[in-house]
Amino acid sequence: MGDKLCPKIILEGTRLTGKTDLAFALNEHPQLVGPRKYRYHSPLISAEWCTFTNFPWGRGLINFEAHEENQAMETYRTWLKLFQLQRYYSWMIDRFHLSTQLYQREVFGRIYDFGWLEEGLQELGFHLVLCIRSHDSFEAARDERLKISGNPSQYDNLDVFRREQDHFIELATQSKLPVLKLDVSTASIDDLAGKVGDWMSSMGGLYAD
Repeated sequence: MGDKLCPKIILEGTRLTGKTDLAFALNEHPQLVGPRKYRYHSPLISAEWCTFTNFPWGRGLINFEAHEENQAMETYRTWLKLFQLQRYYSWMIDRFHLSTQLYQREVFGRIYDFGWLEEGLQELGFHLVLCIRSHDSFEAARDERLKISGNPSQYDNLDVFRREQDHFIELATQSKLPVLKLDVSTASIDDLAGKVGDWMSSMGGLYAD
């Protein structure tokens, strides 16, 4: 084992749980990436990108339709191959396969087994951080998000997010990856990043075997 930091983290959770802000913070946290004398761009990717359609709020790796299934699975195989080819690097992922499983099951009734993907991710040392919040804190989180949101109508029904969170917890429990359930209800982003750093260190997840 060397001293090169290369943590690999997947952030999952429903909307309004601060995943993206946390991903940016983790990508610059000294405990995970070391001290920075200058700023550079580490890879931060997301299955939420709408890459299958040429219009805003379109379809992608999470909300693909049936005729795009082969494209979606090939994209996941490609991501895994890319991680394998560049295993000695840090990767931060803001939503990935659990989001796909949940959306496809809830919206289309389709069940996807990503056991093959998790086996590959596990071998590479990926860790899963599930961002959750108390049910009664969603309203305050929505108020903050509406100040900047370009699509405010998606936050009209908070019960959708509460229900999704319960399903995310179910999926994370079944995951083969090490899982941290991170309560984001009251802590700051910096404090949350520190908690993730401490957990990754305790799990031996900061370095590649």
